[in-house]
Amino acid sequence: MALQPVPKRPARALVEHFQAVRALSVALVGPLSDADATVQSMEDASPAKWHLAHTSWFFETFVLRDFVSGYRLYDARFPFLFNSYYEAEGKRHARPRRGMVTRPSLDEILAYRAHVDAVLAAALPDLPQAAQELVMLGCQHEQQHQELLVTDIVHLMAQNPVEPALWAPPRKVPVAMPGPLGWIDGTSGVVEIGHDGDAFAFDAEGPRHPVLLTPHALADRTVTNGEWAAFIADGGYAEPRHWLSDGWAWVQRERIAAPLYWERTGDGWTRFGLDGRRALDPAAPVTHVSFYEADAYASWAGARLPTEAEWEAAASNHDPAGGNQMDAAGPVEPRPASDGPAFFGDVWEWTGSAFRPYPGFRAVEGAVGEYNGKFMSGQCVLRGGSCATPRGHMRASYRNFFYPHQRWQFTGVRLAKDL
Repeated sequence: MALQPVPKRPARALVEHFQAVRALSVALVGPLSDADATVQSMEDASPAKWHLAHTSWFFETFVLRDFVSGYRLYDARFPFLFNSYYEAEGKRHARPRRGMVTRPSLDEILAYRAHVDAVLAAALPDLPQAAQELVMLGCQHEQQHQELLVTDIVHLMAQNPVEPALWAPPRKVPVAMPGPLGWIDGTSGVVEIGHDGDAFAFDAEGPRHPVLLTPHALADRTVTNGEWAAFIADGGYAEPRHWLSDGWAWVQRERIAAPLYWERTGDGWTRFGLDGRRALDPAAPVTHVSFYEADAYASWAGARLPTEAEWEAAASNHDPAGGNQMDAAGPVEPRPASDGPAFFGDVWEWTGSAFRPYPGFRAVEGAVGEYNGKFMSGQCVLRGGSCATPRGHMRASYRNFFYPHQRWQFTGVRLAKDL
């Protein structure tokens, strides 16, 4: 994970931002028991306890250890336990076995966090520019983990036969079903995409560069649960003609018949979330679908997925801090579309683009340069953020990426078509 250089901000403002980010992570695990925070529900997910410790290890390793004279590690065992995949930082515990770390306890991890927070907040005003940039990087890194923390908790709770609700459901406001899908003419010709400027960005968001767009249109909203139910009713998962070969093999092998967390009952479809199992809202954006499913739905609908360049060109005039994003700990979920096209929040939107480097991309030197570049293989780009993305974290140039079969994130679909 690497960053573009950013201008130095007042130390007080950076301390306040750091403290707010750190507080949200603790609030997100508020309803969890020690057992809840320890279990790992699948290899792609991590225990809540590990997320809390890993994000603290990041600050301790790259800021406190390297920039605070005389700092001693809180616990010499923690770098092995809580390093993720930074080869330059040495050996680490195997990812699939993170759930076996029953100790340290959740309380001990929270004490570790409190220690790191106190030392860093006190040291930050006197840290050099390079260290303050790493603090901002660490905050952005932790916000990514906050979304993973939420989605990993949902996946964990869904494995429990009693399907516990961690939060009470929010008050439902009646919303009319959205009308027929509308289309927005996209920009055609040569446009520039990618990050360029003084604000923070990860290295994979740049360099800014020109791309050629042919005439196209993008849907004015994402696909809804009700529309996805029609796809299922029409045999969308039952026959191969709309599926990529790898996708169809995945459907058959895994016996996929609906989005993740959907179940059919006598009265229709239900879904599982942080507020337990509830009736499916047909007006809300469909979520927890893989790239394979998104591509098959687009084919069934006589459309395609947008490229990431088409998406960014269309979204660049919209507020990246708008829409349904995470403001506080609670039962986040996608909500029915409001007036106007929403490009940010609710669901990450699959694109048809592979996660590959932009022209001129170079990973930065050192351990923090390992995050993006070495993962540019076999993954697909998603854009726009979700209901679990901390508000303020998103940018039009932001590139998320997952493997085409993965769907435990809040992932959804916006259609595109050629003109």
